[in-house]
Amino acid sequence: MKPIRLMTGFFTVGVWTLLSRVLGFVRDVMIAAYLGSGPVAEAFLIAFSLPNMFRRFFAEGAFNMAFVPMFSKRLEANDDPQGFAQDAFVGMAFILTIFTIVGIIAMPGLVLLMASGFRGDERFDLAVEYGRLAFPYILFISLAALVSGVLNATGRFMAAAAAPVVLNIIFVIAVLVGAAAGRPMSDALGVGLDQALGLRVGDTLALSVPLAGIAQLALVWWAAKRAGFTLRLWKRPRLTPDLRRLAIIAAPAALAGGVVQVNLLVGRQVASFYDGAVAWLSYADRLYQLPLGVVGIAIGVVLLPDLSRRLKAGDTAGSQTTLSRAAEVSLALTIPSAVALVVIPLTLVSVLFERGATTVDDSAAIATAVMIYGLGLPAFVLQKILQPLYFAREDTKRPFYYALVALVVNAGLAIGLAPIVGWLSPAIAATTAGWAMFALLAIGARSYGDAAKFDVRFHKRIWRIIAASLFMGFALWFSELQMGALFALPGWRGLGLLILLSIGAVAYFGFGQLIGAFRMAEFRDAVRRRR
Repeated sequence: MKPIRLMTGFFTVGVWTLLSRVLGFVRDVMIAAYLGSGPVAEAFLIAFSLPNMFRRFFAEGAFNMAFVPMFSKRLEANDDPQGFAQDAFVGMAFILTIFTIVGIIAMPGLVLLMASGFRGDERFDLAVEYGRLAFPYILFISLAALVSGVLNATGRFMAAAAAPVVLNIIFVIAVLVGAAAGRPMSDALGVGLDQALGLRVGDTLALSVPLAGIAQLALVWWAAKRAGFTLRLWKRPRLTPDLRRLAIIAAPAALAGGVVQVNLLVGRQVASFYDGAVAWLSYADRLYQLPLGVVGIAIGVVLLPDLSRRLKAGDTAGSQTTLSRAAEVSLALTIPSAVALVVIPLTLVSVLFERGATTVDDSAAIATAVMIYGLGLPAFVLQKILQPLYFAREDTKRPFYYALVALVVNAGLAIGLAPIVGWLSPAIAATTAGWAMFALLAIGARSYGDAAKFDVRFHKRIWRIIAASLFMGFALWFSELQMGALFALPGWRGLGLLILLSIGAVAYFGFGQLIGAFRMAEFRDAVRRRR
């Protein structure tokens, strides 16, 4: 894959991921408006996190990190990639069907594993109910992730990147349907309107989760069929030598993915002992996940198959160029995003979330978590860039060892700081562990030689990118002070935020162009070539 094809893939995935994240943000704003940080919101967020946690463990975290390089090399050598993908598809379906049934039966235990602070109150029963409705999502979305890996390896990124858009559209519809159904429920049962709306919205959201998974799987399956890869479920699963090798390679990645999920698990456990904290951290996570998803995930998705093919061809110089351009573009978009999250978190949160059931106190709590997560945003993106260096070489053991170290850092801080800073300790721990993981990946990658090093152009530009981001941060801080009266008017806060972000964008791109942090012509050329 030439650098321009890398950028084309990045823009394709980035645009669709941006749309997905914006819709996901709209979804969470609507959930916050109807549910706030109350028991229904916390119960649903824990229930939805269960299949998502295991999805990252089985599919995106472990299986795909092993599957994509193996499939890419078979595709490059024309060594029956269809048969390999078919065997993997059926095998995953068989294992996850059994796992789904067990998970539904064992849901009370899984909820306690995720949030033992729910024990003995209404959140526990709601989380068990919602969890049983939502858990089959893991089967459909894991299969969709595998099919997405097939598409990405062939250079077809659009359908896989568009699939999460379907999820968020279905969720938005579910919130609207639940809200409409909650009003007559309030009259019929004689309960308060807020309580009726909350319960019905929670019910429809939980029911929509597996439906969204089916829709996502259907979309990518159809795209794979058009690309010449028809994957069927009704074939008998068989353990071939290739699948044994896939399992051997995937096992350390699965353990590494498990460590990452344990980090999240520790954070949720600590948060579950503080009323509202699960919701506050989830909403803050959504805000910082917006740039992380658009940039980090897009680059990571495109890099892995590209580096796998370059390794097969022995193209060291091309690997270095690809890695450097990916890091340069990613950080040019990520560092200013991180600065904005740190400088104006309360303005962002109050304008975007503070309505309906979400109060001023909720906004202040969410904004504090956003600022902490923002400090770790560059580290999370850099991890997405460095991990493909290992996975492309089928080296999944060292990332596992590094993840173990990050786990110790995360758990130690999350639990150790809880008596001192309370519910904020999971956010502090996650950010610190993110930087620790990046440092370990960077040090370990030195053994790969020049292919894992950033080139001269990157080193020249990164400091200018940082300088432009700091200039933008000052512009945001000063402009926010001058616009205080506008933000005090409820009907004008949205316009005020739009103006503030526009000032920040002009300051960053203008000053960055002036000092040579980047060349806007390069972005324009990449977009034109994509068209």
